[in-house]
Amino acid sequence: MTTPTPLASTETRLAGYAAIFGRRDNGGDTILPGAFARTLASHAARHAPIPLFWQHRPEQQVGWIDHAQEDARGLRIVARLTNPDGAKAALVRDGTVRGLSFGYRVTAARRTRAGRDIVAVDLVEVSLVTRPMQPFAQVHLVTA
Repeated sequence: MTTPTPLASTETRLAGYAAIFGRRDNGGDTILPGAFARTLASHAARHAPIPLFWQHRPEQQVGWIDHAQEDARGLRIVARLTNPDGAKAALVRDGTVRGLSFGYRVTAARRTRAGRDIVAVDLVEVSLVTRPMQPFAQVHLVTA
């Protein structure tokens, strides 16, 4: 999506999935493939980077998403921590906090007996979280 900037010596990079397709989350929602296509294209066209928050708190922005794309599994992201305090960065590096989540507005959905199928969203942010709504949305790689 955006071109990664050179890694500063104090930056931590991470990769993982902020959303998993076809799996119902703890709130009853299922994200469908293609749900992020329009919003990712919009971010790219506007050169608008996606912020990385801590626990969905806008006042605790800890970095930026350098790359976001849909693949067969879900929304794969590559991010860099640029503004965390030392304790937050350490929690990510040691694997204590490995959940990922995303802030969004639903733009298209279908009701089902089990919950809701999310067809399209407007992506606002990605967050590092202690307990993601989608248990399989996790950080898979961290480099410092």
